[in-house]
Amino acid sequence: MAEPAFSVCVYCGSRPGENPAFALAAQAVGRWIGAHGGQLVYGGGRGGSMGVVAEAARLAGARVVGVIPQALVDKEQANRLCDELHIVHTMHERKAMMAERSAAFVALPGGIGTLEELFEAWTWRQLGYHGKPLGLLNVAGYYDGLLGFLQASVASGFMGAWQMDLLQVATDAQELLCQLMQRAGPGQAPMPLRSVI
Repeated sequence: MAEPAFSVCVYCGSRPGENPAFALAAQAVGRWIGAHGGQLVYGGGRGGSMGVVAEAARLAGARVVGVIPQALVDKEQANRLCDELHIVHTMHERKAMMAERSAAFVALPGGIGTLEELFEAWTWRQLGYHGKPLGLLNVAGYYDGLLGFLQASVASGFMGAWQMDLLQVATDAQELLCQLMQRAGPGQAPMPLRSVI
């Protein structure tokens, strides 16, 4: 397998969610990464949105890197089809390795684990621990309430507008991924940025 053109960390749920649009978005993200010669870095599970994005990426030709704690190997059904499956001891190790192996971060609809991962990467970004772009894929209005809360936080003086500007938000997978790869820096953007979805 050729060296990946870029690497994207995708945060998403170990459950599929009720709306079929969530699975379609996960498939679109995986296909886009594979079609552009990229690498998917994700939580290493076989179920839910994690399994959907990983399988779509794999079938589209992406290199798939999974990172999962030993305690979750059975619970999240570790994906043995990954090109690399790293079984680590803690969630801290999982998140650190996922961040190190990626040039950008994308959060799909998910639960508190997805939110925790996104917010940690976002916090690291605002503190200058990394300069990697972050994106939120707002599928079927799933994150509308969260985005409203975040705007209220800005209005209340607990966040600055510049912090919100660090998070790219889109409803279309291709649009969001193109934006993130363009911001990821030289050697990270897949070229050409063509439509595959």
